Amino acid sequence: VRFPEDLEDDNTTFNPEYSHQVFGDNEVAFGYKGLKILLYYIAGNLSTLFRIEYTSKVNEKFDCVEADDVESKIREIIPPGFCTNTDDFVSLLEKEVNFKPFGTLLHTYSVHNEEAGEDITYQIYKADMTCPGFREYHERLQTFLMWFIETASFIDVDDERWNYFLVFEKYNKDGATLFATVGYMTVYNYYVYPDKTRPRVSQMLILPPFQGEGHGAQLLETVHRYYMSSPTVLDITAEDPSENYVKLRDFVLVKLCQDLLCFSPGKLMQGFSQEMVMEAQQKLKINKQHTRRVYEILRLRATDMGDAEQSRSYRLDIKRRLIGPYKKKQRELAKMRRCLRPEELTNQLNQIDLNMQHEQLEESFQQLVSDYRRVLERLAQA
Repeated sequence: VRFPEDLEDDNTTFNPEYSHQVFGDNEVAFGYKGLKILLYYIAGNLSTLFRIEYTSKVNEKFDCVEADDVESKIREIIPPGFCTNTDDFVSLLEKEVNFKPFGTLLHTYSVHNEEAGEDITYQIYKADMTCPGFREYHERLQTFLMWFIETASFIDVDDERWNYFLVFEKYNKDGATLFATVGYMTVYNYYVYPDKTRPRVSQMLILPPFQGEGHGAQLLETVHRYYMSSPTVLDITAEDPSENYVKLRDFVLVKLCQDLLCFSPGKLMQGFSQEMVMEAQQKLKINKQHTRRVYEILRLRATDMGDAEQSRSYRLDIKRRLIGPYKKKQRELAKMRRCLRPEELTNQLNQIDLNMQHEQLEESFQQLVSDYRRVLERLAQA
């Protein structure tokens, strides 16, 4: 909500992707007809209005059953101090002009908005719990995780190893410059013996009204650039990354790596090298596993897949990596031959069909190439 009229505007409304963390695996609130759970957030400081509406509700006295206590379920995840009255909420909205982003400005960029016909400015800040008002703001911000990240949990904000990176949109209202929350990322700094840290991305969320505009890539690249300048950082990782996050990371890391000398077309065609591992790790804080993916994507760009020899060479190079888990299985099988009785061995052999392995390998290869092509297409448009 930026303007009072947004309260009645369905275009500013978005629905949760998940509600099982609040309402159970079936995502059901029992005992109501026409139930609406309404959560309004002021665009900048995220002050909250919470209301429940319904046309009818079961009555314990007459229906012998009790409706779910929806209100207490929502109160468990939104911090106290929210409004239940529209007038109170609108009066808070008038004070929004005083809201300013928390922390240190790291990056400013603009995105062209077709609808508005103009470039809109966005800024990325790094904050921590010492910023006045940030703790309360973060409590409101993290409530979105429950609706948009499948296995979300709130973090321990008293642990000083957390870093917070925030994206804001700058917009004008009655001649004043205001800020709207776009998304954020939390990063935990793990200790690596003897004197390094390994920042690990924990949560990342771009709010639905802003998705598909490139903010995730801007945020991830800014975070990488922030840590790249630190001599104590070993590399940057992510905790249990989703499929979408992996695609985003592929794009950002390829964009960062493509100009390194070790990824020149000539060197790419010679195969994956220790030089690539070293340069990516030292200059960009990228670990060996992620560097290998970057190499495979950039080598695909340098390969003429219409050329039989180049195409075969690329396919073999990727499949040699993909076959690792199958070879491990074969080593386990060799051990089994020495240890198992014949009938037990037959059982295990039935589970390892070589033809099936070749099919799975080819399928994995085709899927990878398809994913890599999408990264290269996005890179060409960037």
